Amino acid sequence: MEKKEKFIFDGIAPIRLDRYLSQILPTMSRSRVQGLIKSGNVSVDQEITTKNSTVLDKNGQIISVSIPEPEPLDITAEKLPLNIIFENNDIIVVNKSAGMVMHPSAGHLSGTLVNAALGYTEFVAGIGGKMRPGIVHRLDKDTSGVVLVAKNDQAHHWLQKQFKDRNTEKHYIALVDKHPATQKGKIDAPIYRDPNNRKKMAVAPFGKGKEAVTIFHTKQVLGKHSLLDIQILTGRTHQIRVHLASIGTPVTGDTVYGYATPTISINRQFLHAASLGICLPGQDHKTFFKADLPDELINIINDLKAKGV
Repeated sequence: MEKKEKFIFDGIAPIRLDRYLSQILPTMSRSRVQGLIKSGNVSVDQEITTKNSTVLDKNGQIISVSIPEPEPLDITAEKLPLNIIFENNDIIVVNKSAGMVMHPSAGHLSGTLVNAALGYTEFVAGIGGKMRPGIVHRLDKDTSGVVLVAKNDQAHHWLQKQFKDRNTEKHYIALVDKHPATQKGKIDAPIYRDPNNRKKMAVAPFGKGKEAVTIFHTKQVLGKHSLLDIQILTGRTHQIRVHLASIGTPVTGDTVYGYATPTISINRQFLHAASLGICLPGQDHKTFFKADLPDELINIINDLKAKGV
C-alpha cells in the first residue's frame, strides 16, 4: 500500500528539496529520495515537481510525499557462497572473492554479490536502488576484501554518508611491479575518465578531474616486486591502480593499467581490501573490519620469498 507523508517547511534557510527530504526522512537514502522526486511522487504546495534541485525558500511551504511499495526486483536471488565477516540487524560485512562482480550489469546478470546477498537474506531487497540493493560502496571485480551490504535504508544512508564525507579508514594490500622511489609516499593527483579510452581512468591534467589521494608504504621488498600497504583518503574509480601505475609501479597482474602480460603467474590483480574502519549505525566510534589475504595471494608471496627474485 502507498504511504503518504506531509511536511511543513520552517523557512529558516533555503535548502534543496532532495536534501531537505533526506534530512526529514532519515530512514531513506538520498538516492531513493531523488528517485521519488524524479518519478513525480513529490509535490510542493500541491504542485508536483520532478527536479531534485527545487529550492525550498518560503516559510510554510507544504511538501507532500507519496511513497509507493518497493518495486519487485528483476534480479535473481542465488545461493552463492559468501565469506561473512560480521552481521547484525543493519549490515553484512563480506570478504569478497576476486572474480565476483558487485552488482548486475550488461554481461554480468548473475553470480554477483547482489545476487548472493539476495539469496542470503531478503532484507537487502529494495535498499538503495533497484539494481544495486544494499550496496554501500564498490570493489573492482578482481579486487578481493572487505565490502559492506546494508540491510535497511537507514543503515544504507548512515554508511554511505561516511564514505561521501571521507570519514572511513580504508587500507589495502597490493603487490606491485618494480619498487617505488621512496619507501613511503603520498600520491595527490586528480583522476578523470581517460579521453582516449572511456573504459579507463587516468591522472588528470591541471584543473581537471576529481581530487584523489593515496598514501603508501613498503611492507616488504620481494625481488623485483614490492608489497605495499595502502590507505586511500578518497574513493575514485580505479584510484589505487591508476595512481600506482602513474609512478611506475603498477599493480602486479593488472593488465589494464600495468603490463599486458603479468610479470608472474597470476590470474587476477594483486589488490586486496584488507581493512575498513567505519561507524556502525548509532555508534560514535569506528569499528574496524579485517579480511585476511586469500590463499592464492599468500602463496604468491611465499613463492617470491622462496625464489628470492
